[in-house]
Amino acid sequence: MIVALIVACEVGFWVLLALGLAVRYLLKWRRTSVVLLLCEPVLELVLFIATAIDLKNGAEPSWEHGVAALYIGYTVGFGHYTIRWIDGHAAHRLAGGPPPPKPPRHGVARARHETKLWLRGVLGGAVALALLQSAVWYVGDSGDVGSLRAFQWAALRAVGIYGLITLAYWIWPKKAPAEPRKLSESGTERGRS
Repeated sequence: MIVALIVACEVGFWVLLALGLAVRYLLKWRRTSVVLLLCEPVLELVLFIATAIDLKNGAEPSWEHGVAALYIGYTVGFGHYTIRWIDGHAAHRLAGGPPPPKPPRHGVARARHETKLWLRGVLGGAVALALLQSAVWYVGDSGDVGSLRAFQWAALRAVGIYGLITLAYWIWPKKAPAEPRKLSESGTERGRS
């Protein structure tokens, strides 16, 4: 049941996002689009409540509960960023707005960008860890919480690996490609005699 609800929440996320942006840019109903987009967090709340009810009704903690916590954490960390990114593209394509800015590709600017994304991952991981720890306390000694603990370690590993990748952008920043030398009218490279 929990897996089906996770899938339904993911599908619901994209459906609400598409409806919200279509209403905003095609029908020009800004308030209605805001209401639709504000319904996004309700999906995670429904998933959270359903998971808690499932555990309360005596379900053995399993990987489904762990995935639900990770999904909610990811949505908290990256949901707003994703909506804003897609909104920028929709405004450009549907309403003639300016193209959305692309993330930096080189140097310190890219490292800063990756650090900001990693911090979103840290937030998502912290939410997932808190939900999983709450589930461990909620189940208590009456059930096997090994799968919940395994997902806590999975969340920590994901944030740690993401952090190492982000650190690599600082240690070995990607350099911008060298600009080709321009030829003068005589066909020789400028700056040479």
